[in-house]
Amino acid sequence: MPDAIPVPDGPAPPPDCPACPRLAAFREANRRAYPAFHNAPVPSFGGHDARLLIVGLAPGLKGANQTGRPFTGDYAGDLLYATLQKFGLAEGRYGKHAGDGLRLSGCRITNAVRCVPPANKPTGGEIRTCRGFLEREIAALPRLEAIVALGSVSHGAIVAAHGLRQASFKFAHGAAHRLGRNLHLFDSYHCSRYNTNTGRLTVAMFEDVFAKVTAHLAG
Repeated sequence: MPDAIPVPDGPAPPPDCPACPRLAAFREANRRAYPAFHNAPVPSFGGHDARLLIVGLAPGLKGANQTGRPFTGDYAGDLLYATLQKFGLAEGRYGKHAGDGLRLSGCRITNAVRCVPPANKPTGGEIRTCRGFLEREIAALPRLEAIVALGSVSHGAIVAAHGLRQASFKFAHGAAHRLGRNLHLFDSYHCSRYNTNTGRLTVAMFEDVFAKVTAHLAG
């Protein structure tokens, strides 16, 4: 049995992170197929003074994996950034590329898994391997008061990153959970095109989550 590949010890994975062999191989294949893409672990977006952290699942192949910025270049970003602008959490114009000048205000965006996975589906092992980066991401935000989980996988990663029991924190769209004295977790269905096209998530439902979050931060 081959030796385990150690997870890099740092606040973010390096460009050639070897920790997940399947994702590393997929990354190399994409570098050959799409040489102009970012094709590396996608860094978080936003300042370390954020009071709100938004956690997605993983970069999309032709979204964040192409542009190098979370939720940038695909439909999920269209909905997310429009919502952040509506609630005063983003400023500027969202142009679907990392150099569009868009700025986040009081929030930061990351993913539970930093590299694009085949078929947009990371394995349980890959989610666990990348959890260390999420733990360090959270620890590096001294003003953090709220986290939004986009989807059940992100929710589970956040709960695990805090060393809490999953059974005590059930995912449900619109639910809010107290993770600690000054930190709350808010759940939303992922803002993917599939969820909006099937009606599982509407714009109103998504905006309702952020209305709760901003009310919490204002309180």
